Amino acid sequence: MDDALERYIKYLTAERNASPHTIDNYRREIAAFMAFARGQGVAAWADVTPPLLREWLADLHRQNYAKASVARRISELRAFYVYLHRQALVPSNPVMQISAPKLPQRLPRPLTEEEIKKLLAAPDAATPQGQRDRAMLELLYAGGLRVSELLALDVSDVNLALAEVRVTGKGDKERVALIGQPAVEAVRTYLADGRMRLTGEPGRRGAGGQGRRKTKALFLNRFGERLSISMFTRTLGDYAEAAGIEHPVTPHMFRHSFATHMLDGGADLRSVQELLGHESPSTTQIYTQVSQPHLRETVLNAHPRAGRNDERRMTNDE
Repeated sequence: MDDALERYIKYLTAERNASPHTIDNYRREIAAFMAFARGQGVAAWADVTPPLLREWLADLHRQNYAKASVARRISELRAFYVYLHRQALVPSNPVMQISAPKLPQRLPRPLTEEEIKKLLAAPDAATPQGQRDRAMLELLYAGGLRVSELLALDVSDVNLALAEVRVTGKGDKERVALIGQPAVEAVRTYLADGRMRLTGEPGRRGAGGQGRRKTKALFLNRFGERLSISMFTRTLGDYAEAAGIEHPVTPHMFRHSFATHMLDGGADLRSVQELLGHESPSTTQIYTQVSQPHLRETVLNAHPRAGRNDERRMTNDE
């Protein structure tokens, strides 16, 4: 059983280009099921049955696992069995005969345009870190990027003349993000000043007294190395607090805000889908629900039979 799991992990790494976080989850959680199966006397993947799987689900329920966590484990195990079946290691996929718990649909929470403005204004543009952070926030919002995509950018991925950024998304798929003039100017300032100070110019010493080596990464920490997601997330939290935003702010909220504000502004769903890099329109469709209050307000103000216009006409007639 262990050998099959290790082969699957190698497959995810080499052929599916899965992220380290995804690989860690699959390895840990499939191994946990494997330990459960062995505890029930099952020593081969081909011997796993739907009754055993249902007993495993009952055991997770007894341990008070959240529905989302259970659903993820079922999805991981189902995908693993698809691989095993393709490799002729099992005769069928027993996971197909069990159902994942139904999860309530959670609508993404976008930031308001006013909150976005406050966050973009929070970094101190007089410092290299502030110039870097302003450029990152502008790009994150202007391009609808994932934070992993943002921090994976190299200098060569940015074309300021065309206001474009070449992004490598999930599954190693490339797309072009289009950015506006504020983002262009923020990145241009950072490249001309802030980044040079973070890398250290030739012949200069870094903040730690050591010379810096050249790097192709666009966004750097104070040691001249590629910035990490954890550092960016902590920095964003500090800016949110400084901006007076009382609820938690995550990097992904910028992506939610990009999609919601685009739709609020009249963009069509297909265009937003392409800009976000979603394969399926159903993934983007959720943002139309977030925009419903705006759409309702538009109908009330614009449609002749919506009611509000009737009230306005009556007032004008009087």
